[in-house]
Amino acid sequence: MTSSGERVVITAAFYQFSPAFGRREDNIDRVAAALHEMKLDLLVLPEFFATGYQFLSTAEVEALAEEIPAGYTTQRLVRMARERGMHIVAGLPEREGDRFFNSAIIVGPDGFIGSYRKTHLFFEEKLFFASGDSGFRVWDTKIGRIGIMICFDWFFPESMRILALKGADIVAHPANLVLPYCPESMPVRCRENRVYAITANRTGVEERRDGYPLRFIGQSRIVTPEGEVVIATAPDEEVLRVAEIEPETARNKRLNPFNDLFADRRPEFYHGLIEPLL
Repeated sequence: MTSSGERVVITAAFYQFSPAFGRREDNIDRVAAALHEMKLDLLVLPEFFATGYQFLSTAEVEALAEEIPAGYTTQRLVRMARERGMHIVAGLPEREGDRFFNSAIIVGPDGFIGSYRKTHLFFEEKLFFASGDSGFRVWDTKIGRIGIMICFDWFFPESMRILALKGADIVAHPANLVLPYCPESMPVRCRENRVYAITANRTGVEERRDGYPLRFIGQSRIVTPEGEVVIATAPDEEVLRVAEIEPETARNKRLNPFNDLFADRRPEFYHGLIEPLL
């Protein structure tokens, strides 16, 4: 809310498309073309949006992974964010020494802001990537407090909850979803934490490993703190969709005069979340 009492409304978007495997520059060019002359405050792109997803070897990962923030993809998105005065969240394979991570970055009009490494790896990601060690992070930006989780992280309620407890207004969710459950579940995740979520999924099929085709489900969406789906896409639609949202509304956790979602928590009884139950 501004000093005059006016609510801050931002334009938030995702771009759902089918990246071509290994064609990093072409995929980033497609994002730039999709933006055209659009004026956005926040854009969320899919997991591995510039590289494709189904790696076959460590050598392929090594060829496409990048240092953050010095790498090609981060620097291109930094320039794009500066030129357009916007924030961008996007997923990419990260290299640190001889280790690789499934990571996401956030950049803004003033440059690189930060990065997050995926906590919960899915399927064959475990063959090539190290489990994320960054912990869940939230950045206080000019357009609101933005947290990041990546794809399969959503399956663990703790991911969204810790981001909300850290103060996130918006959870940016780059994804390459193949399981069918997430689209129906995100309204619950948002409602129980009273945060916005922007799930940017991809479309298409990758069948680079014989017998293991990956069909991505699309269905990207923007969900409000009340669990309302304000924008949703079809499984195979290539589209950039935009919604106006009010990030500060996510800071009100009250359900009624007697109940506050966070004030009513009883963490002294939640020990089984962090240690085995006896």
